[in-house]
Amino acid sequence: MELKKILNREGIESAIAEQILDMNDEPLSDEAKRSMLRDQIKRTKQPNLSFFAFTATPKFKTLAVFDEPGQNGTSPFHLYSMRQAIEEGFILDVLQGYTCYKRYYQLIRTVEDDPELPRRKAARALARYVDLHDYNITQKVEIIVEHFRTHTRHKIGGQAKAMVVTGSREHAVRYKLAFDSYLKAKKYHDIKTLVAFSGELSLDDHPGIRFTEIQMNHGIRETELPERFASNEFQVLLVAEKYQTGFDQPLLHTMYVDKRLSGIQAVQTLSRLNRTCPGKENTFVLDFVNDPEEIYLSFKPYYETTEQGEESDPHQLNELEHQLDLWKVYDQPEVNSWCEIWFSNRMHPTGAEHKKLNSILDVVAERVKKLEEEEIDLFKSQFSSFRNLYGFLSQVIPYQDSALEKLYTFGRYLLAKLPRDTGRHISIDDEVQLKYYRLEKYSEGAISLREGEAPPLTGPKEVGTGSADEEVPLSTLVEQLNERFGTDFTPADQLFFDQLESAATENEKIRQAAEANTLSNFEPVFNQQFETLLLDRMNGNEAIFNRIMNDDAFKSAIAQRLMLNVFKNLNQIISAP
Repeated sequence: MELKKILNREGIESAIAEQILDMNDEPLSDEAKRSMLRDQIKRTKQPNLSFFAFTATPKFKTLAVFDEPGQNGTSPFHLYSMRQAIEEGFILDVLQGYTCYKRYYQLIRTVEDDPELPRRKAARALARYVDLHDYNITQKVEIIVEHFRTHTRHKIGGQAKAMVVTGSREHAVRYKLAFDSYLKAKKYHDIKTLVAFSGELSLDDHPGIRFTEIQMNHGIRETELPERFASNEFQVLLVAEKYQTGFDQPLLHTMYVDKRLSGIQAVQTLSRLNRTCPGKENTFVLDFVNDPEEIYLSFKPYYETTEQGEESDPHQLNELEHQLDLWKVYDQPEVNSWCEIWFSNRMHPTGAEHKKLNSILDVVAERVKKLEEEEIDLFKSQFSSFRNLYGFLSQVIPYQDSALEKLYTFGRYLLAKLPRDTGRHISIDDEVQLKYYRLEKYSEGAISLREGEAPPLTGPKEVGTGSADEEVPLSTLVEQLNERFGTDFTPADQLFFDQLESAATENEKIRQAAEANTLSNFEPVFNQQFETLLLDRMNGNEAIFNRIMNDDAFKSAIAQRLMLNVFKNLNQIISAP
């Protein structure tokens, strides 16, 4: 924006002079109007400027801003695709060796009382409990270390290195502790690790210790880490939100993924492996979290031509503006007063102006904080959506709406005043116990990007207005399956599903699991019993049985719907007086 303002100063000032004549109804002073118009105009495309972007992973916004059509209607730029780069040996295909593990576990409640907790936050707390559980991490560390020593260590003439991608800073710290403990217990002296994470943190089970990257790496500074990892001394790098983009280490051969990845993040993270060097013939990924189909969908848009999908609807802005106004936590005079000060003298505000700006924001923030927890989250979500959508669209559409510009500027600073975490912290570590745990390899081999069509990239959408998932009665299941899978089952086949649901409801293991667990933790227990329930009723409807056993997607859809209904019914029975 600032570069556009400098390189097209005369054009921007000329446009301001024209537009300010049409702003008689705008309550801001002339100086504030000019400043606001300057922000609006310098954000859009300038007729005398050309910008060029070089990227392997363009976002929808990148294409919308940079990929301007030429005279023939297409972008006049050259594409060197991922496919071409792989075929010409410039980079390696990181999806040629991809193995996925799936985790199965069961939790039990260890306290007599059964407190009511927010469903989503409780589910996240339970998932976090399992992710950070010592047993979960030590099992994965054993797989990683033994795999590295058996398969990776000898690659690239014995120089091969590996990266472990973790889901959080605490995750990385616990991985480092588990690695060091396992290597010491096994007396393995051929593997040494480094860990990369920002800041410092403490753990409840390690009182008095402040873990930092330098401390855990025995004094190696952050600036030294890439060079030290490149030496023969270290073989494995554990990372948390670091070294996942731009990190260039050709000796990286294997990646162990214990973090949810999707879209550009998946492509950029896994592409740390694609560098070539003498003796490096392939790469390998062992993924504990993501499915092959998810990785395929992330990479496919960038394999050949990256298409821009349907443009974002500008009317979403007006709808979001209306939804924000309905909260009645601010009024237009307050927005005008704040913007008058901001646009008039934002470069050199006086102490009194600073105080006035903050006082207006503080009053509005206090009104927001008086809303219910879920309402605060929704308000923040809607305002964030408005901010992001306007910030993008105003680069490609020359808006003349001063109300939108003022709300955008006001909202950017209001959001910074609102609490990040509106709800109470949920800790369930002392209330549940990990009873059952298993890691199982379920997929290995190449993920081919040659098949299928790449979906176009999608732009910013209106969010923050969603509702809970709709509960569909079991009686509609047959109709849904017919529509989704092209089956020709009749309503009479409903008896088969009714019998399955009845048998599941009477199953003692399923009943106990429904009573002691949330829906997300109940699901793996139900899925373990699902196939047994099917086998027991094999003679009831052989056509349905054969379709279920031979079509994984069909089986998954039925299991999911039955699981939801069984859980709901059992909890109604349990809670009944």
